[in-house]
Amino acid sequence: MTPPTRTAFVPAARLTGWVDRFSAAHGGLDTLQDTDDGVRLAMQDGAVALLSPPWPDAGRPGRGATLLDRLVSLASQERSMGLVLVRRGGYAVGTAVGGTLLAHKCGTKYIQSRTAAGGQSQHRFARRRGNQADALVVKAAEEAARIFASGPFEYLATGGDKALVDAVLAEPLLRPFAARPRLAPLPVPDPNMAVLVRAAADFSAIRIQVTDPPSAPR
Repeated sequence: MTPPTRTAFVPAARLTGWVDRFSAAHGGLDTLQDTDDGVRLAMQDGAVALLSPPWPDAGRPGRGATLLDRLVSLASQERSMGLVLVRRGGYAVGTAVGGTLLAHKCGTKYIQSRTAAGGQSQHRFARRRGNQADALVVKAAEEAARIFASGPFEYLATGGDKALVDAVLAEPLLRPFAARPRLAPLPVPDPNMAVLVRAAADFSAIRIQVTDPPSAPR
């Protein structure tokens, strides 16, 4: 059986403490390795943590004597992003620097769930769903374009329903911004202000994928 994995988001300022606690809980550090995806920590009991920076070095690498020092330095850089979060229940868009929102807008646009009805009813519900999705996409794109025009940013940070996000970014109003480098997307619940605030912080944090140690043989 494959050991379970989970993901945590840790601000750069708290990484050293997180690594110390993780190491103590798993018998101490076995190996530390630099990989294409980040810094890989392997523990004595078989647990593994992959620490990935929130953004590429892009010619501005982190500085420090160790891999962890350089990772913390890179993640501490206050880079800017435009956020687009979209799900069936609504949207949240904004701009942020260093995990702090500068401007934002959230809204709800309900998209009806699929129906098991057949015939004309099925076609009618499908048209209604399509119209609702179109309205959500257009509204999210309008608000994103308005906010994004207020100041430059480096990255697009997206989350939620991939098809809806792609549709929003394909709108002509967002054409000037759609080519920006994209950060790794986040899974998010239906967007609202609290979800947007958390997403801005998580996008700026170190993403840690933890693989638990294999179960001891019986």
